[in-house]
Formats: sequence, C-alpha cells, structure tokens
Amino acid sequence: MKKTAKLLLLLLTFAIILTGCEADISVPGEVGQDIITADEALKMIEEGEVVVVDAQQSGDFEDQHLDGAVNIARNDITTFGPYPNMLADASKVESSLGENGISNQTKVLIYDNNNNMDAARLWWTMLVYGHDTANMKVISGGLNALKEAGANFVSGDYEVEAVEYKAAEKNEELIAAKEEVLAEVNNPSENVEILDVRTAAEVNKGIIPGAIHINYVNNNKDNGEFYPPSYIQRYYPDNGITPDEEVIMYCQTSIRAAQSFIALHNAGYRDLKLYDGAWIEWSSDSSTPKAVPTGAPAKPSAQDGS
Repeated sequence: MKKTAKLLLLLLTFAIILTGCEADISVPGEVGQDIITADEALKMIEEGEVVVVDAQQSGDFEDQHLDGAVNIARNDITTFGPYPNMLADASKVESSLGENGISNQTKVLIYDNNNNMDAARLWWTMLVYGHDTANMKVISGGLNALKEAGANFVSGDYEVEAVEYKAAEKNEELIAAKEEVLAEVNNPSENVEILDVRTAAEVNKGIIPGAIHINYVNNNKDNGEFYPPSYIQRYYPDNGITPDEEVIMYCQTSIRAAQSFIALHNAGYRDLKLYDGAWIEWSSDSSTPKAVPTGAPAKPSAQDGS
C-alpha cells in the first residue's frame, strides 16, 4: 500500500508539472468563492433570499437594472476627502447598506456595467467592514452577462424596507497608507510587491518605484467576464506576483484596484492590501519618489480562457 501511495504521489506531481499548474497548490485561501457567473446568480435568486445590488451610477440604474435590484453607487460608499473615491466611514456605509435592505446576515450579489470594478469596490468595502465573504458575491461580467443569461431588466426607481446594518471595526489589514508604501519603496522587502493596475498610458507618465504593472482589465476575458482562478494563478506568478507575498495594489483612486483585489482573492491570494490614497495622493506629494516603468506584462505560459 505504501508503494502504491508513493507511486500515486509521484504521478500527481508529474501531472502538475506537465500542466503548468504548480501555482495552484501553493495558494493559501479558498478558491472560487467570491465571483460567480450570471447563470449561478440567477439560480441563487430563484432558490433563496438574496439582495441583488446594482453598483451603477444612479442615472444608469434608473435607465435599466435587474428586476428587484437595489442601487448602491460609488458615491454611496466613498468620500471625496482628502482625495477622491476614498473609503467612506462606517456610518455612511451602514446607512447605504441598511437603507437598501442589507443586514449583517444578508446574502448579497453585486454587479455593475463597468468592467466589474464598481461591484468589486463595494465587495471590498463590505469586506473591510466585516461582512462575511460567504454572504457576498460579485457577478462576473455584470449587466451584459446577466442579459446574455436571460435576466429581466426594468427601468425606474424602487422601494425597499430599511434594516439595521452594524459595521465591524475597519479592518486596517486590508488597507495600505502612503507611509507604508513609502517605507516599502525606501526599504523593499523580499516578500512584498507593489502592483499598479492602471493603463500603460497612465503608468508611462509615472509609477511608484519598484511597482509591477498589470492592467486590471487583464483580469477579464474579451466578453467582460473574469478569467477563472486557474488563469489568475498562472498569469500573476508569470508576472512576479505570487501567493506567498504581500501585494499592495493601487490605480488612480483605487476603484480599479479593487477589481484586481477580488480577482486575486478569488484565486486564493490572501495577503492583499489596497493603497486607498492611490496614485492621486502619491503624485500630489512632491516628496514621494516617482519612476518610469520598463517592459510590459508577460502572457501566461498556458492561457485558460474557460
């Protein structure tokens, strides 16, 4: 029996090497728990009590939204000071969630029409304030994917019964301040990576020194849906971001960075932080160092578009 078990282990190891999936075995967290397909979302809506949140801007929501959805827009969960789109305080988030029928125990499905970024930002905000990850999912591909799945869309406003939401203490482990990023730039750690998720045109004008550039849209397939965890688990290590490292990510105001956050979290990465002040804070400070990037992200060694 021992020889048989040893042989099976050797065969499994050889198979993993051949398929290029070695990154999959080292991820520390559960995989595939945060992002669901439109078909899965519609099935959940049919089977149980969930609140579907449309994260579009209010005007777009009024034009069209999933029948039965409530609207929590970016402005409902962010503040404009000291820099745009920063995390709102607990009281504002509590109001935005509670007024839309969301309690601490509510199962929440979130979608948008904006490359999954606003849905991901709401998901991250709820994570920061203690909502159970088992009770919140982002619908991959958002509005367009739901339409393709045959969902019923309506226009106009909505009514919902308000409930109480009590935010937990803000989880600072999910947030990086400028001082922390600066300390990492000045004295880089072997197990920390800074990730810039902006466009090439943006980073060519300046980037945080030492940051790796991976455009957040690279998390999406051509149809706007997220790539599966197996793809992310190859793509990011191929570009220098591995699950055993702490990853601090940012964009212009860290809305897009939240989309990369959930893509990595869904793939099992756990040591993740959002630099909430982002490039707009960093570039506004004349004392912070800036650099010009070189190169471009490599493609995964074996792409998985499923």
